Amino acid sequence: QVQLVESGGGLVQAGGSLRLSCAASGRIYRINSLNWYRQAPGKERELVAADTSGGRSTYADSVKGRFTISRDSTKNTVYLQMNSLKPEDTAVYYCNAVLAEFATWAPRTYWGQGTQVTVSS
Repeated sequence: QVQLVESGGGLVQAGGSLRLSCAASGRIYRINSLNWYRQAPGKERELVAADTSGGRSTYADSVKGRFTISRDSTKNTVYLQMNSLKPEDTAVYYCNAVLAEFATWAPRTYWGQGTQVTVSS
């Protein structure tokens, strides 16, 4: 069974930095993409950053130049380095993976449990 385990959230002052990690485990055959979403209170979940198997990364306009997504393929882990944090970055951040397991083969979408990021002004 695939699991996504996140870590690294917390409370930080505006202008500070945090690094989120998400480790995928299970009988993983291929990872198509590893992504970060966030959901603020009263708002819909939004894509923050995406990292595809082809090495392409995309970002929401609101985080471009401040956030960096990276992947360690040897550990099936994705990171989100967040710099110059703003109060509007406050949200629950979710790891998302599109991957295929051995024996099932067809790619499916999986979600982590979420980690809270709070940025104080």
